[in-house]
Amino acid sequence: MGTEHRINTVALRDWLRRERGLDLADYEALRQWSVGHLADFWQAMWDYFEVQSPTPHTQVLSHAAMPGARWFEGAQVNFAGHIQRHVAASDAAGAPAVIFRNERMQREGRSAEIGWAALLDEVAACAASLRALGVVRGDRVAAYLPNIPQALVAFLACASLGAVWSMTAPDMGVGTVRDRFAQIEPTVLIACDGSVYGGKTADRRDTVAKLLHSLPSVKTLVLVPCLAQAGAPDGPFTFDPQGWSGRVLEWSALLSTPDRVPPEPLPFDHPLWIVYSSGTTGLPKAIVHGHGGVLLEMLKSLHFHLNVHASRSHVGPLAAANAPSPPPEGGGQLGSGPALTGERFHWYSSTGWVMWNLSISSLLLGATTCIYDGNPAYPEADTLWRYADEVGATFFGAGAAFYTACMKSGVEPSRMPGLKRLRALGATGSPLPPEAYAWGNQQLGDGVWWAVICGGTDIAGGFMAGTPELPTVPGQMQARCLGCDVQSWDEQGRPLIDEVGELVCVQPMPSMPLYFWGDASGQRLHDSYFDTYPGVWRHGDWLRITPDGGVTVYGRSDATLNRHGHRLGTAELYRVVEAAPEVLDSLVVDIEVLGKPSFMPLFVVLRPGLSLDAAIQARLRQNIREQLSPRFIPDEIVQVAEVPRTLTGKKQELPIKKLLLGRKLAEVVNPDACANPAAFAWYVAYAQRREVDAAS
Repeated sequence: MGTEHRINTVALRDWLRRERGLDLADYEALRQWSVGHLADFWQAMWDYFEVQSPTPHTQVLSHAAMPGARWFEGAQVNFAGHIQRHVAASDAAGAPAVIFRNERMQREGRSAEIGWAALLDEVAACAASLRALGVVRGDRVAAYLPNIPQALVAFLACASLGAVWSMTAPDMGVGTVRDRFAQIEPTVLIACDGSVYGGKTADRRDTVAKLLHSLPSVKTLVLVPCLAQAGAPDGPFTFDPQGWSGRVLEWSALLSTPDRVPPEPLPFDHPLWIVYSSGTTGLPKAIVHGHGGVLLEMLKSLHFHLNVHASRSHVGPLAAANAPSPPPEGGGQLGSGPALTGERFHWYSSTGWVMWNLSISSLLLGATTCIYDGNPAYPEADTLWRYADEVGATFFGAGAAFYTACMKSGVEPSRMPGLKRLRALGATGSPLPPEAYAWGNQQLGDGVWWAVICGGTDIAGGFMAGTPELPTVPGQMQARCLGCDVQSWDEQGRPLIDEVGELVCVQPMPSMPLYFWGDASGQRLHDSYFDTYPGVWRHGDWLRITPDGGVTVYGRSDATLNRHGHRLGTAELYRVVEAAPEVLDSLVVDIEVLGKPSFMPLFVVLRPGLSLDAAIQARLRQNIREQLSPRFIPDEIVQVAEVPRTLTGKKQELPIKKLLLGRKLAEVVNPDACANPAAFAWYVAYAQRREVDAAS
C-alpha cells in the first residue's frame, strides 16, 4: 500500500467504489457527487464512520428547505457516547486522550496527560454530580473558563446528560458575557477564579460575582481554581459571592462522587451546545447546534478535510482505510517524519472560538487532543512551536495571523527536531497570505501540507478546506468541502466563476443551526442568513472560486467584526463606545485585505466643543478592553463630524468598508437612499489618504 492510502479522501473514494459501486475519478468528482446526491452522501458518512443508534432513522433528509431542514429523523446519538469506542485499544496502546500544558507547565517542560478511561470516568462522575444538582435533559450549563481539561470534561458531561453547553472565554467582560448567558437562562455556572496570560494574572472573582447577580436563573456556581493551578503568585484565592444566595461548589466536589452516569442516547437534533455569532443589531445570536449534525460534520471535517487519521482501535471501514503499511522512505506527500504511533492534534484556540469545539472533537476519531492555555508567543515568539515540538504534535493549527506574526518575528520551527512528526499546518480565522505558505514550507519542508479552512461558528464546520490529494496554491483554499453546495453569487443571485461574489450555500447541511435560542418565530434566524437570497444561506463573506476549483476568501461582506477568527457584532461595540459621555455617535469597520494585516478604524462623533485628545482615546480603549475584549480595541480612533445613515436611520457601515477597500463612491451607495449623503465626502478623502499612505 502506497502513500495515497494515507490520504483520507482517496480512501473514501475507494470505499465508495467497493460499497456503492461509484467510480469517482478525483476529488472534484467526489465533491460533485456529494452535493448532487446529498442524502446519499450523508448516509455514506453515517455508514463510513459507523455511527450507532438504538433506533433506525426513517429518512436521511425528510425536509430539505432552508431554514428548517430535518435530518436522520428517528435516530438517536450522543456526541460523548461516540468517543467511548476508542477507550480500550487507545489506552492499551499508551495513547493519551488529552495532553495539556499552561504557561507554567511549558516553562517547566512538563505536561498533564489524561488517558481515555480516566477521561471518561471523570466525565461520568461529573455527569452524575450535575444530575444530583438537578440538571436534566435540556437544561443549560454555562461556563466561563480558559482552555483547560476541566472545560472539556464539563462539556462532555453535559453532552452525556443531554444538558446544553455554552461557554465564553475569561478575557470577556461582564457585559459581554451577561448579554450571552442571560438569553439562555443557565441553571449552573462553571467559572474560573481567574486566568494567566502572557505571565500576567487576571483575577476574575469580581466578574464572576457580578455575573451571579445578573443571572437569576443560576442556582449553583462551580468554581475552578485556575489561578492556583497556573502558579499565580498571589494565592491562595478565596471567593466571596457578595451576598449571592445560591450554592457554591469547588470543581473537585464534582469528581469526588462515587456515582457514574453514562452517555444516554438522544434524538439526532437534540441541542448539544449554544455558541454566539453576533450580527450588527441587537443582542448576540445564541446559535443552537444538535448532537447528530455536529457529530457528522466534525467527523467529516477532521477526517477528510484535515486528514486526521482515525484510531487503529476502530473497526470496520475506517480501520481498513487507516492501516497502511509503513510510508515510503522520506514520507512522500504527507511529511518526512517517522511512522506515527498515534495522531496528536493541536489547534490553538481560546474557548470563545469555535475552533475549540473542533479541537476537542478530534477525540471522536480516537486522536489525542493537545491543548494549550496561555499566550502562544510568551515568553518567546516560538513558545507554541516548542510546545508542539515537545508533545509530538502531528497536526498544528492556529489563526492565520499567528503564522504571519511568526514569520515577521523570525521564528524558526526548523530548529526543533520534534516537529519532524508534523504532517500538516492548519490555518483559519482570516485570509492566509501567500508569504505565510512559503514561510511554512521553508521551515518545515515541502512535504508539510497546508490545511487552510474557512467556515464559521454559525455552521460549526467548514465551507472550504482541502485534501492532500489536491495541489496547494498559495493564497487559496484547495476546494469546497464535501456535502457543502457552496457557490459565489452576484447581487442578482447568479453564480460566478473567477469573480468575487457573496459566499452562499444553496443546500442544507446537518450542522446548520437548529434555531436561535429565544427566537420562537424563527424570524431572527431567517433575517440573519436568508433575507438576501430566499431559501439560500448567505454567509457574509466575499469569495472567488477559480476555474480549477480553488477558493480565495477576501473577508467579511457584512458589518461583523472578525479579529483573527473572533467575531463580534458592531452593535455590541457601539453600546460600549456610545455609553461614554463624550460620544454622540460612532461607526466601526473591519478591513481585511488578502496578504495584509487587518485594519479596524473607529470613527466617533463627539459632543460640541470637544476634540479627540489622548485622554478620551485612552478611556474608549479601556472601556472596550474591560467590557468586550482586548481583541476588539480599534487600530485607530478618528473624530468625524457625522456618521452616514440611511433614510431609515441605519449606519452605513458597508459603504464605508467598501470605500476603504478601494471602491468608488458611486459604486457603493445611492445618494437618494441616504439621510445625509454629503457626509460621505470626508470618508472618501480619508480612504484616499489611507491609499496614499499605504503606497508610500
